Amino acid sequence: MTRILLTGSSRGIGAATRKQLEAKGAKVIGHGTQAYDEHTIGADLSRPENVAGLWEEALTRADGEIDVLINNAGLFDATALDIEDGEWLAGWQNTLQINLTAAAQLSRLAVQHWQTRGAAGRIVHIASRAGHRGDSPAHWHYAAAKGGMLAMHKTIARAYAKDRICSFAITPGFTDTAMAGDYLESRGGSGLLADIPLGRVAEPEEIASIAVYCALEAPESMTGTTIDANGASYVR
Repeated sequence: MTRILLTGSSRGIGAATRKQLEAKGAKVIGHGTQAYDEHTIGADLSRPENVAGLWEEALTRADGEIDVLINNAGLFDATALDIEDGEWLAGWQNTLQINLTAAAQLSRLAVQHWQTRGAAGRIVHIASRAGHRGDSPAHWHYAAAKGGMLAMHKTIARAYAKDRICSFAITPGFTDTAMAGDYLESRGGSGLLADIPLGRVAEPEEIASIAVYCALEAPESMTGTTIDANGASYVR
């Protein structure tokens, strides 16, 4: 049985990923800011000191061995350019902590765990199209965090392939989740679809299916790969 720590599993892509993983027989340790059921660990990732506790609790629930980490937890709050300096900086720090630094903390703990055990492991990073092409003027920090996640993913893949530690990244465009809903509406709702050749945003289940493939089935030779899923709105 594959044992997986999945952050941000309460809704959207995370909830869909959890459902698909469990259907394939994986043991999923979920995570949310608060524990929403008995199978989920509550941890506020905006506080760096909570991250190690999340990992240790996940290890306990997985009987001491985790095989896959999926960094899915994210924050998509706007921080306007012209707000007060302190508020602007606080928005940056909070967004980078949740979207990048917490993922880095968990990735570090995972790599150390697999190296100590002499075991293979996998990390799947749910990044964003924004990490490639940027985002709105109120989301500099989100784009920067996701760009940083992609750079971190590549570094992990190159550094630890020799240990059979694989890293995969997924870069969704707009996805029909609660996190993206307000943003879509603020940018014109259906008018935004003009930028997506497919003519629609992705469904969470579509992104989840890619995450499940990376977590369970992708060949090790794919380590370092970034998979785009944005309806051809950004083609590299």
